[in-house]
Amino acid sequence: MHFQHASDLWQDFPQLVPGVILARGITADVSVDRPVAAFGAAAAERLAGTQESGLPEVQAWRRAFAAMSLKPTQYRCASESLLRRFRKEGSLPRIHPLIDLCNAASIAYGIPVGVFDLPLISGDLEVRYADGDEVYETFGGAEEHPDPREVIFADDARRAHARRWTNRQSGYSAVRDTTSDVLIVVEALHESAPADVAKLMDALTAELRTVWGVETTSAVLSRSARRFAC
Repeated sequence: MHFQHASDLWQDFPQLVPGVILARGITADVSVDRPVAAFGAAAAERLAGTQESGLPEVQAWRRAFAAMSLKPTQYRCASESLLRRFRKEGSLPRIHPLIDLCNAASIAYGIPVGVFDLPLISGDLEVRYADGDEVYETFGGAEEHPDPREVIFADDARRAHARRWTNRQSGYSAVRDTTSDVLIVVEALHESAPADVAKLMDALTAELRTVWGVETTSAVLSRSARRFAC
């Protein structure tokens, strides 16, 4: 399979910097307490000087959501939602070691990180504008259809694995205890995104090797090199 962003999305958001990591051999029987604590400390230090809405990474996504006619305070990118919860509660709920790690890295860097159970994706996965007839499954098992022109992660079976771009993933391809092979997608739009995405991906791949002992394949994509082979 391949992962990519559609050409018209690159045209509308030329500042986009996506990073992709493919990892095989993930299990649920490991501890990520050390990296989660370290990433949490980094996030707390950043939030000591400003609220999440003041971070340049979050501000860039707010501008993108506004450009897509989405109210930024109603529909937040995933990293802003996590940072908001972390600021209020001092921690994030534990779900699965890989999700816990990626959520912690997301708040440390202020950048959305999506994780998909690879075998549950049919064919290629493309971030594109929706036609409106694609199927999105909530975490509660209900089915929805995205709005036309909404940005979604869509596979060849016309299943939407995320709605409103970085706002909410689908329960259908969410990581669970039986998950082994995953696709991790990092996306940023702010001015220093090229350097920050590279740092975030380096941090995640290092922890994947340390915690799970797995080798990874990764790439930072661009408009001229936008396709990643899984």
